[in-house]
Amino acid sequence: MLTLTDGDTSVVIAPEAGAGVLGWMRGRTPLLRRALPQAALGDAHAMGCFPLLPYANRIGGARFDWLGRSHGVARNFGDSPHSIHGIGWQRAWRLESVSGRAVRLGLGHGGDGAWPFAFEASLTYRLDGPALHVAIGLTSRHTDPAPAGIGLHPYFPKVPGASLRFDASGVWENGADVLPLRHGPVPSAWSHAMALPVGTARLDNCFTGWDGSADIDAGAASLRVRASGVFGRLQVFTPDWADFFCVEPVSHAPDGVNREDGMHVLRPGETLSGTVAFLPAG
Repeated sequence: MLTLTDGDTSVVIAPEAGAGVLGWMRGRTPLLRRALPQAALGDAHAMGCFPLLPYANRIGGARFDWLGRSHGVARNFGDSPHSIHGIGWQRAWRLESVSGRAVRLGLGHGGDGAWPFAFEASLTYRLDGPALHVAIGLTSRHTDPAPAGIGLHPYFPKVPGASLRFDASGVWENGADVLPLRHGPVPSAWSHAMALPVGTARLDNCFTGWDGSADIDAGAASLRVRASGVFGRLQVFTPDWADFFCVEPVSHAPDGVNREDGMHVLRPGETLSGTVAFLPAG
């Protein structure tokens, strides 16, 4: 566990627990949700943010076909029939470099029952004043073309009156199995082109044609999210039972390896990379 600081802003990173963020504070204001107690036991899912790779969200039934071969991957989320969030969030990352304001982490994967394709990943967290910048990359080490995806899974505190604004041209509606069922224009009730109070629509859906910009109005915890072009989709999760909501820049839709709105394909040695900036606006 290590702490980065710049002025009155600090962020606590746990390389040993999925490279997750335990907390990001500006003065006394938490900009991500406070980590749950189980985060102290190494549970990245209890933290304020963690990386998504080599895929984002779910793989339906924890199975997919690739280049004529069927693959099963580990179910890694309780009793869910799907695999979820990739493997990076459940692995220890190595420390490559660290300063007072930045840390670079690495993860090597040789291929196993959790994901059959070898890769090398990198993750950098950097503070620049009150802003947090995240860079994530995945390089294929597999001997043949392999699917790849990256993303980031931040949890934001659902403060009273919080609202969310972003532009997207389409959205995936889910079936009963929480997997994408049909794609179409964004319904008016789900449109965030104008700021919409968080929780107005109960969502766990992937928006497509996202322009990489989202604005969270949450008082002192207000943020502007700015993501690079690889993150053309935005997964939004607004559970009515929780004190948080999620706005997740991702490179592909859920179950992308099984669908037309699919994952990137990397040749041996190719890299998929992107950046996300969280810029305090309050």
